[in-house]
This record gives sequence, C-alpha cells and structure tokens, in this order.
Amino acid sequence: MLPRTSPVERGAAREKHGQGSSATEETKADHTAGEGSARIVVLGRILAPYGVNGWIKARAFTTSLDSLMAYRSWWLAANDSGWREFAVLEARQHADSVLALLDGLSRREDAAAWRGASIGVPRSALPTPAGDEVYLVDLIGLTVVNRSGETLGRVAGLMETGAHAVLRVEDAARSVRLIPLVSAYVDAIEMTAGRILVDWHADY
Repeated sequence: MLPRTSPVERGAAREKHGQGSSATEETKADHTAGEGSARIVVLGRILAPYGVNGWIKARAFTTSLDSLMAYRSWWLAANDSGWREFAVLEARQHADSVLALLDGLSRREDAAAWRGASIGVPRSALPTPAGDEVYLVDLIGLTVVNRSGETLGRVAGLMETGAHAVLRVEDAARSVRLIPLVSAYVDAIEMTAGRILVDWHADY
C-alpha cells in the first residue's frame, strides 16, 4: 500500500469503507473548480433525462452508488459553464446508474438541458479521510521530487485506469510526465510538506 493513500474513488478519493476503484476513463486536470473549501469535486455525470417529470439518469464515478446518493445537494456544470447548486429531492438506484429528481427540474425538457453535465460536491463536503489515506484531488498542486532531489514539477491532474491512478506532472517548461500512482514508483506522499517523493529519473 502506498504511504498516505489508499484505494480511491473516481475523481475524488477513497470509498468510505475502503472499497477499490472501478474507474476506467481519463480524469481531466480539473477535478475541481475554485480554491480551498470552495473547490468542487466531480463525482458523476448526467446521462439523460428519465421519464417526463424532470428526473435525470446519472452515472456515478464513486465506487458505490450510495456515496453519490448520500449528498443532499449536487452542483451541476455543463459545457464549461459555472457550477449551479440543486437540492436533491429524491434519488434511487436503477441498475448501475442513479435516478434523481432535483429541485427546479420539473419537466423532461428541464432535465434534457443538463445532459452530459458534470455532477460535483464541494471538497469540504467529503468525509475526512483516515490518517493514512488521502483524496486524489488533494494531490493536485503538490511538488514532485525524485530520489536525487530533483524537482520534476507539480501535479497538474490525474488519469484513471482500471488498475490505478496516474499522476500528470507538469514542469516549468510545460513538459509532462506520467507517473503511475503505485508503490513501485511513489515512495511517499507528504501532505504537510506539500510534496510527493518518487523513484523516477528526470530524463524518463
């Protein structure tokens, strides 16, 4: 197991009960928008309207559908627009997706306008991780240093694969390195020091 990390959720961090990740698609550099506690962490995406009364069908990026349904407010963003908060009036599991009725969406046309939108919650709303665990989103911005003491850059984003997450490290020249977030390459994650120590040569 990696120091200061654990099995992770899509776009966020660990599942509360430590279940593994099922994410397979790439996560863009911005899991979040804003700074500090105002940052929004993407936990899902709207697939389509459902029925005629404003319900939406959503895909959860969390390892458990219950994790997404537990939040009483969702923030939605479509087409690179700003985030808008909606109260969740009802939510239930439907096969491998989530059906939800959001306050203000009462017609199929209302729900259809949000097709493809990201679903997020504020970083401050996420459960506090255990002492030996860390949210993936909190790795963004950390300095990456190798065993020779060379600074390789900062974590600009993360990519998810079926097996593990990958750090996208960008240096001052905007060169990018992709470093798997596994113990074979990551020696330690030092949140207090704001850095990640890796076994990765500068010329890789």
